[in-house]
Amino acid sequence: MEKVLAPITFYNGRKMPIIGLGTWQSSPDEVEKAVDVALQAGYRHIDTAATYGNEAAIGRALQNWFESGKIKREDLFIVTKLPPVGNRAECVEKYLKKSLAALQLQYVDLYLIHYPVGLQELQDESFPKDKDGNILFDMNTDHISLWKAMEAQVDAGRALSIGLSNFSAEQIKRIWRSARVRPANLQVELHIYHQQRELRAFCRALDITIVSYFTLGSPRYYSYIENLGLDVSRIPKQHHLSDAVVLRIAQKHGKSTAQVLLRFVMQQGVAVIPKSTNPEHIQQNFDVFDFELSPEDMYSLEALDKGERGRQVNGAIFPGQENHPEYPWKYRY
Repeated sequence: MEKVLAPITFYNGRKMPIIGLGTWQSSPDEVEKAVDVALQAGYRHIDTAATYGNEAAIGRALQNWFESGKIKREDLFIVTKLPPVGNRAECVEKYLKKSLAALQLQYVDLYLIHYPVGLQELQDESFPKDKDGNILFDMNTDHISLWKAMEAQVDAGRALSIGLSNFSAEQIKRIWRSARVRPANLQVELHIYHQQRELRAFCRALDITIVSYFTLGSPRYYSYIENLGLDVSRIPKQHHLSDAVVLRIAQKHGKSTAQVLLRFVMQQGVAVIPKSTNPEHIQQNFDVFDFELSPEDMYSLEALDKGERGRQVNGAIFPGQENHPEYPWKYRY
């Protein structure tokens, strides 16, 4: 049990805590309080992104802790991400510096390319649209030159490690072959209904670690898509927290279904970043180190995999991206 719940170790020797606080869809007011609760509970890994719009609030919470003397910068593992509007080599340094200024940090522990599809840069909009409401894609996204610019951020000391998010195996392989500083981590959707077995095996072979998002199913995701005026019918309706198999295993261990879902992924050597702004849930999500799923439990949960039918993050989130040359889900994995 101790082996799989140890920190995730990158190929360069740097270590990432296996559980972190996710902050997507957390407003600035919510996230500042959530970070404070998380650090009190023992979290030392915080995940954010430029597109989340909450880096400055996270930075304020961190500074309060630094100033109190209760924690040091080197005790924390902070992750942020290059926004799709910055998916050009000349934009990387600018956007990382903006994130660092907001976070009030000199460096991040891990900087990820958030999405393989590039968007046009239009003022300060994260998801620029034309007059008809269509997303403005940059059809000339070049991952190789983009990765070279990411490597330069490691050289400059602004990022200790670099990685990818939402990339397919084919895209990862292309970058890995050309890389001087290899990708250390891949962040992807991964949960009981979409277990990404082939992608996990592929990354293992290249010594790329994985972080799971949507581990608990992200219950607010459907309303988020609806509020954007997008087609929610393209997203499978799934109920991870109330699945009968998960409920049975949770009752057996005297744990919540959320704790079982997290532990399932963690026991496969994959890090998790459950998002919550509820103090009780934040603490509960961290309380996963005192039990172990048996081989029989793991087999039962592995049998829930739906493969591609279980994917929730798909073309619905950026309508029209299927026509982009770097659309990630045209590949099998």
